Parts: sequence; C-alpha cells; structure tokens
Amino acid sequence: MIQASEFPQNADGSVYHLHLQPEQLAPTVVLLGDPGRVPTFSKYMERIDHKQMNREICTHTGVYKGKPLTVLSTGMGTDNLDIVINELDALVNVDLKTREIKDQKTSLTLVRIGTCGSLQENIEVNKFIASACAFGIDGLMNFYKPANDVCDRKMQEAFLNHAEWLKTLPIPYFVKASDELLERIAKDDMYRGITATAQGFYGPQGRVLRLPLAFPQMHDVMKSFAYNGLKITNLEMETSALYGLGQSLGHQTMTACLVVANRVTKKFSENYKKTMEDSIEMLLDRILDI
Repeated sequence: MIQASEFPQNADGSVYHLHLQPEQLAPTVVLLGDPGRVPTFSKYMERIDHKQMNREICTHTGVYKGKPLTVLSTGMGTDNLDIVINELDALVNVDLKTREIKDQKTSLTLVRIGTCGSLQENIEVNKFIASACAFGIDGLMNFYKPANDVCDRKMQEAFLNHAEWLKTLPIPYFVKASDELLERIAKDDMYRGITATAQGFYGPQGRVLRLPLAFPQMHDVMKSFAYNGLKITNLEMETSALYGLGQSLGHQTMTACLVVANRVTKKFSENYKKTMEDSIEMLLDRILDI
C-alpha cells in the first residue's frame, strides 16, 4: 500500500492535483502548457463529458471524431510535469481505493503540443518541430532510477565529451520519443530534432536581463552537437520530463512544438496563436490516427 503522505488524495478520492477520477481520463491525452489553450483544442470535440480546473491544471475529457480524448494543461516546467505524469499514471495503474499498485498495467498515449524557440538558423518561426529525442538539462530524471534505463547513455556521453559541460549544472540526459507516435505525427511538414528542455525561461535558456550567465556559450555548444544525424533544434521547458517519466512508467510519449522564436536570427512570430489554431485539427487527427 502507498501511504497517504506519499500519494495524497482529495476527500472524494480523486488524485490530489489533477482532481480526477479514473473514469474521467481518456487513454489518449493531449498535454498543453497553457490552461487557456485547452478550450481552443476541446472545441473541436463533438462532446465534452467532463471538465475540471485546479490551479494551472485544466482538464477537458470527451470525444473527438468518435474517439475518446483528454486535453489537459500542465502549466510551465518539468516540476509541473513531475506532478502531472505521476498522477496520470496513478489514475490507471494504482487502485485509488486500496492505494495498491495494480498487477496489470495500462499504457497511456501522452502527446505534448507546445511552443518553443529554434536553435538552428534554418528553422523559421511558425513551423513545427517533432521531438525525436528529448535532451534534459533540467535535472529531474537524476532523482529517479528510470525503468529499463530509458535514458540513452551513449548519446549522453557523446554530448558531455562535446560540450565540456559545467560541473555546477545538472547532469544532462537524453530520452527518445516513442517510435510509433513519431512516425504517425511527424510528417514532411515538421522538422525532426533533439529538443532541449530547460528548467527556466531566462537564464536556463540563455536569456540575459540583468544577471550574467554562468555558461554563456551554451547555445553554441548545443547548436554544434549532432548525433546519428540529429541536431539539437529547439529549447522548451517540458519534454524531457514527459519522455523520461512517461516512458519509465510504460506510456507512449511524443512532443510537437510550434516555433515562436528563432534564437539565432532573433525573430519572434507575430501570429503563432493563429498558426497553432489552424493546426489543431491536423494534430488531433494524427494523434488519434484518424
């Protein structure tokens, strides 16, 4: 039995942060950072059976083109993903009444749709990048012992040899996307690459306002790294936690991010919200294999 201090639940038995019961979750979950973007996606459903809101976590579960779907916001950062992925897994793999882990495990399909900054000059704004691999500089997975060691140690070693990484920074880790989802979602209209996940928006992503950076050459180190034909293409704040935790727990994971800024050319999209909305039906069709 998992003790209450380790896995708190609400008075109605729902999981603590998501405020969800197992029957309120679909087997396919679209993860968005912004809670305000959830209704932008869920309006494409033919019906919404359940709505829930707690802090930055907004959940709509219903049916899209005949298939069950949950759209859920995570908020920003891998710390939030640590909560969301663990509680999504508990909804299907822990008996919430007995607080015991189920013998038969359920695998969810977890797809993040987000925004990012491009690290390669040729990847312009308003284009999608499919994350073939996540590169975590956030440190989260260093607190876990990943099941079956989902982290790619050879890629990690290659990067550390390339980068002369500062010892004061978190040890980076690499986790690949689920092959089936990558092939289904990442068509010719998307770039494929390694997505770097940072634990913050400013310094951890190489932005300078008033404080100087400890590792100002970080972008150059990332841009110049290549492994098995893949380059580090973009920076965001969630994918490494999704891939690392999700796949360690036996779920299928994938991220597709819209480029809103090119960090090399310094361009920022003026209409990324329209591009995102114009792409929703296409993305949902691919995610649900319609």
